[in-house]
Amino acid sequence: MQSVEEALAAAQRKAENLFAEVVATGLIQVGLLESELSKKIHQLANRRFGVRRHWHKRVVRCGENTLLTYYDEPPDRRIAADDVVYLDFGPLFEEWEADFGRTFVLGTDPRKHQLVRDIAAAFRKGKELYLAEPDLTAGALYDYVSDLATEAGWKFGNSTAGHLIGRFPHEKNIGPAGAGRFSIRHDNSIILRERDAAGAPRHWILEIHFVDRTRMFGGFFEELLTIGPA
Repeated sequence: MQSVEEALAAAQRKAENLFAEVVATGLIQVGLLESELSKKIHQLANRRFGVRRHWHKRVVRCGENTLLTYYDEPPDRRIAADDVVYLDFGPLFEEWEADFGRTFVLGTDPRKHQLVRDIAAAFRKGKELYLAEPDLTAGALYDYVSDLATEAGWKFGNSTAGHLIGRFPHEKNIGPAGAGRFSIRHDNSIILRERDAAGAPRHWILEIHFVDRTRMFGGFFEELLTIGPA
């Protein structure tokens, strides 16, 4: 029988494979509406991995919409030739949640490509901090990754930097303002390794969202914080 950790890791591997196929099959195309790309990815997930449900809404952002967060509802935008595009999908593999986000650059703009490198590096550093500090709080992790944005010349794009994940549906106390106890946000004193009411380990997603509000683009990177190496 799979452990929780094995099941979550397996769900993430499938999500990663799904995103790899999105790239390999050339689904991210200039001229597509965000909604059209979302539909194409959903069809691919169903066809290749049997995904019928997502535990949260499917998010596709391009251009200036990449400044926005999960809770925003911008007008549907067409992908342009030099756009940044980010994807945030939460497919359910059997009853296990995955939450996976990546950013892609269609053009050759060096600053946009630097953004992709910087958000991946910030995720890695955040995970290294989690692994190194057993008593790390959600608030301290948020402040750390937010400071990484500033150090790299960006702004952190959201009031939260992650949340719980697990067997669907996981513990919930997460509102649009990110004020829930189970979100990674400033001043949240919950220790990330604190166990749940049944004594089981909690598992968290770390979300990195860096933005450039002058040039009007941003990037997003997320995956499991609590499972796997940095």
